Amino acid sequence: MNPGSSKKTEADQMPPPVSSTHAGAADGGEGATGIGSHTSADDLLAAMGYKAELVRTRSTWHVAFMSFVLASIPYGLATTLYYPLQGGGPVVVIWGWVIVSLIILCVAASLGEITSVYPTAGGVYYQTFMLAPARWRRVAAYVCGWAFVVGNITITLAVQFGTTLFFVACVNVFESEPGVGVWQAETYQVFLTFLAITLFSNLVSAYGNRMLHHLDTFAVVWTFAGLIAIMVTILALAREGRRSAAFVFGHFEPTSGWPAGWSFCVGLLHAAYATSSTGMIISMCEEVESPATQVPRAMVITVVTNTIGGLLFLVPLMFVLPDLASLVALPSGQPVPTIIKAAVGSSGAAIALLLPLMVLAVLCGIACTTAASRCTWAFARDGAIPGSKYWKRVDPARDVPVNAMMLSLAVQVVLGAIYFGSSTAFNAFSGVGVITLTLSYAAPIAVSMLEGRTQVKDGKFYLGNSLGWFCNIVAVGWSLLAVPLFCMPSYIPVTITTVNYAPVVFVAFIAISSAWYYAWGRKNYHGPPTEQFVAGHAVGVSNHETSTSDSDRRVE
Repeated sequence: MNPGSSKKTEADQMPPPVSSTHAGAADGGEGATGIGSHTSADDLLAAMGYKAELVRTRSTWHVAFMSFVLASIPYGLATTLYYPLQGGGPVVVIWGWVIVSLIILCVAASLGEITSVYPTAGGVYYQTFMLAPARWRRVAAYVCGWAFVVGNITITLAVQFGTTLFFVACVNVFESEPGVGVWQAETYQVFLTFLAITLFSNLVSAYGNRMLHHLDTFAVVWTFAGLIAIMVTILALAREGRRSAAFVFGHFEPTSGWPAGWSFCVGLLHAAYATSSTGMIISMCEEVESPATQVPRAMVITVVTNTIGGLLFLVPLMFVLPDLASLVALPSGQPVPTIIKAAVGSSGAAIALLLPLMVLAVLCGIACTTAASRCTWAFARDGAIPGSKYWKRVDPARDVPVNAMMLSLAVQVVLGAIYFGSSTAFNAFSGVGVITLTLSYAAPIAVSMLEGRTQVKDGKFYLGNSLGWFCNIVAVGWSLLAVPLFCMPSYIPVTITTVNYAPVVFVAFIAISSAWYYAWGRKNYHGPPTEQFVAGHAVGVSNHETSTSDSDRRVE
């Protein structure tokens, strides 16, 4: 610590960039592995005020692979392809994906820059607290934390529900008669399938934690093998013919009822949903050997890889696209199985090509379940969630926050019941997940900008002045567009069963978090703890034990 900073007033003091104070510890010797790197990363964590409770078993590639599985391209694009097709067809599918991917690259780079300074499972929540001015950092962190937790849980719910609907559509490539699938899934059957998939994901995440990085590695190989198989087969067979390049890259046919420009924007939910998991990987920082460098790199690498993988999946599908109106009219809302079956002309061949996507869907659910449990646990660790003393416990036998995982599971099951009253529940789940995650990502970026980006300059992933400002502005601008955009129904006119319930769920969470803050939080919640190194050892000075003021509790 700089002794000279004691001359500042308490309200002006800002927490130091931890990774700059302990630069060697931040990266574990830049790529070091083994006990040494674990120790330095744990020391860095202690400097940020936390005891290491999780096991560091993941390398840079393990993190990149998990981040890839969280997005699960092409599965993430397959389950929401209905929205850009209705929003305008191939133009929205292809160019919407490219545009959003470039935007998310700016988001990933911006978050990586901040994460290299504050690498903890609290993620954007902790970062917002440390970057914000003392007078309002507690409220800013609280709002960001709730948005991050809600986003993780609801996007996990969207994945599990999307998997359910996708499985039903895949089974129905087999028909009892032309145009009639073999499984006319009733509402309760869809819900029970969703429960089974969700419970399976939680069991694997809870009991197979030390093997999950192997699953992620398998998923990457499996994904690209499946992509190549789909791309080559549908283009080679193309039983119903091939579209022209002009159609694939230039055809715009909105059927949503919205004006053309807004219809294009509403169709971007497809790409936004697939890329919304970008910052979720930050919650794994306390299970990574060298989080200050590995996690930022993994986020950026994943966005680039996903962009390429997405194009390899989407472009061939547009070349063999059947009649657009018939796809938009599908009751299942899942056009990919129909497109693939039309291209190969056989139910058996279609299910063989869909199998890689089905397996990837399950692996994506497991990865999202893991990330959601970590961010819920990290937020509860600072007392920000009702009943925190239960949710912050880590099972020592499995090195997993099982209680936090069960809380996430319970919320998903309760929200999943919305499907009984709305056929567009998946739209609500994916919409609120994208909204809240986008807001949570924007919070630390916006605060860093307001503070002149001074604290990120000492990070291991500093973007530089010009590039950093550009990426930050794009990221914050995207969040300002995403909130109203994804509260809109995907098409009009709207009925009680097709209305977008994303705003309802979003407002409900805001009401719950606000009520908890005013009933308990404003007197008892103090934000993350702060720590300092003294003679090479972490000496904790917990916020909960020293001061209840909103001013900076940094110890000099």
